[in-house]
Amino acid sequence: MAFDKDAIIASLKEASISDLNDLVKAIEDEFDVSAAAPVAAAGATGGDAATKDSFTVELTEPGTAKVKVIKAVKDITGVGLKDAKDLVDGAPSAIKEDVKEDEANDIKEKLEAAGATVTLK
Repeated sequence: MAFDKDAIIASLKEASISDLNDLVKAIEDEFDVSAAAPVAAAGATGGDAATKDSFTVELTEPGTAKVKVIKAVKDITGVGLKDAKDLVDGAPSAIKEDVKEDEANDIKEKLEAAGATVTLK
């Protein structure tokens, strides 16, 4: 069977966020790798900080209204309730990566309105 990357890319474009999340977890399990490490390394070797055009929204602390924060994370990321809870319980954790400044600030406002502490990186 030949490797058809174009067909794979076409399939990925049609997949839901939840399906893509499941795919990443399955690949991590199958090949004993972590998707988080390459992303962090790529961000660390990025360009000049003064011209930064993409941000990572990091949930630093969930605060006292944890249920509200879980719901906000679920709405922002599009993941299931359990995955949203895992992100909140695992704080500090990246909620969204490589987003534009306006979107990052919007996400930060939503999470802070729910009672969380958020950092933009």
